[in-house]
Amino acid sequence: MDYISPQEAVLKVKRWPKDTIAAGRRHTVGLKSDGTMTAVGDNKYGQCDVSAWRDIVAVATGNVHMATNTGNAHTIALKSDSTVAAVGWNKHDQCDVNDWRDIVAVAAGWRHTIGLKSDGTVVAVGRNNEGECNVSGWHDIVAVAAGDWHTIGLKLDGTVTAVGNNRYRQCNVSGWCDIVAVAVGYLHTIGLTSDGTVTAVGWKKHDQCDVSGWRGIVAIAVGSNHTIGLKSDGTVAAVGWNEHGQCNVSDWRDIVAIAAGCAHTVGLKSDGTVVAVGDNEYGQCDVSGWRGIQLPGN
Repeated sequence: MDYISPQEAVLKVKRWPKDTIAAGRRHTVGLKSDGTMTAVGDNKYGQCDVSAWRDIVAVATGNVHMATNTGNAHTIALKSDSTVAAVGWNKHDQCDVNDWRDIVAVAAGWRHTIGLKSDGTVVAVGRNNEGECNVSGWHDIVAVAAGDWHTIGLKLDGTVTAVGNNRYRQCNVSGWCDIVAVAVGYLHTIGLTSDGTVTAVGWKKHDQCDVSGWRGIVAIAVGSNHTIGLKSDGTVAAVGWNEHGQCNVSDWRDIVAIAAGCAHTVGLKSDGTVVAVGDNEYGQCDVSGWRGIQLPGN
């Protein structure tokens, strides 16, 4: 039997994570245990038109910072046959994924979509003005994350690569190691290390990078300007912009997965129900009636 390091063992477990909840600028989507999807929130571009989808195994949503000229979004789903479905805003061809094959994980930025293939290479469609889709040379990738204008790839050896906008040094991840998960916001990037601590780079105006004291973290999620950490005991930590109460998660319990939109936060409980806090202007937090959401790793 070939020896693998503890780091590689962790990465094999984390490899190609299957997100079952996702949050965008104004909408939230959930994957049900029967392979169908549900969605709430703004549907201006049809980003919530997912009721006909079947055989879904993972979901992603485009997210964007809160500004008067933003809000358009799209929804991506990975199917059990390793193809990808998309609905919503397609101005930059970010939904043109019909020809994708052999995909094992998906991520969505504001105007671009990322697909991870089973051979560890990465494909991208959408706006590339900042170089956020320049991933054709990537290899040995096990997870991907997409922000407004930058894209992050986690490699099998626990290091991280980045392309796109680096105005606030959100792509300065070349020194990271022992990383097992990555998450991306508007202008910041978060990495979860194998020892349960968290590292961050990028814009810090709202203290969204103040994660150095976190311990026992098993999953991370990032909104536009806030950062969420799921602890091993099922509680949740949060830092960053809290104008809409999106960081008010201290009373959450029994959480098994987290997602963060622009200004709202979503938590999946072990019984398949969902909780949400934050901006609810478009009903994106109206998830109290959801049942039977797929639990991660199942």
